[in-house]
Amino acid sequence: MLCLPASNAKAMAKLAILECDATIYDLEDAVAPEMKAAAREALIGHFAAGAKPGVGHVIRINALSSPWGEADLEMVEQCRPDAVLVPKVESPADLSEVAARLDKAGLTETRLMAMIETPKGVLNAAAIVEAHTPRLAALIVGLNDLRKDTKVPRGPDRRVLLPWLMQVVLAARAFGVSPIDSVFNDFRDLSAFEAECAEGRAMGFDGKMLIHPAQIDAANRRFGPSDEEIAAARKIIAAFEAPEAAGQGAIKVDGEMVERLHLDEARKLLAFVLQEEKETP
Repeated sequence: MLCLPASNAKAMAKLAILECDATIYDLEDAVAPEMKAAAREALIGHFAAGAKPGVGHVIRINALSSPWGEADLEMVEQCRPDAVLVPKVESPADLSEVAARLDKAGLTETRLMAMIETPKGVLNAAAIVEAHTPRLAALIVGLNDLRKDTKVPRGPDRRVLLPWLMQVVLAARAFGVSPIDSVFNDFRDLSAFEAECAEGRAMGFDGKMLIHPAQIDAANRRFGPSDEEIAAARKIIAAFEAPEAAGQGAIKVDGEMVERLHLDEARKLLAFVLQEEKETP
């Protein structure tokens, strides 16, 4: 999910050639206070001109308690994005007011996404998701703010943050919502970024919030299924479809016991791959 300032017309113009799965048009942290009005106008023009098809379009608004939140929501009514990303969500109420405003404007199909980037947000993640399922599409971790609020300094790895990250993943998975990993600030260090993507996928995240187009390829590579995973899925499906597997709950594949839950996972993975191939120009 590529995040870019809504005030950056040059960056938005390049979106048509980028292979990200979703775009987060940011009106919050990435836009200076004196530029927020111009950013809203630029975003209205961008959507009116026709945003890139086949990509999820998400607008990150400022909090409704801020001086800019109301104007942001009025702009959302014109742009009609796929989802609204709400910053610094700490309780179900933080999303309820936005949801009510969207409904009042007739945007009942517009999804919600929540930035989990404060201690209260992490502690209340499960309650936030449960209260807004199924409208809530994703929880996105914001480690920069979380580090600031908890006084955890930036370091070479995220070991001390793992319990909090896993708490967000667990809350999302409990209610069928997508967990999205936090941004990686040094967009020039692609090797370290790719390593963090691999770590995020191993933790159960579905994807990563990006801050630069240079990060797209590595994120797609690490969060997408590998050739080896696709081949393994096909082998599991073929093994269960063999006549000798009829009625079996578990069978041996390449020396390992494989259950029908693994068959379900294999079928989902291949369905995802086929859908991606269909949507690729």
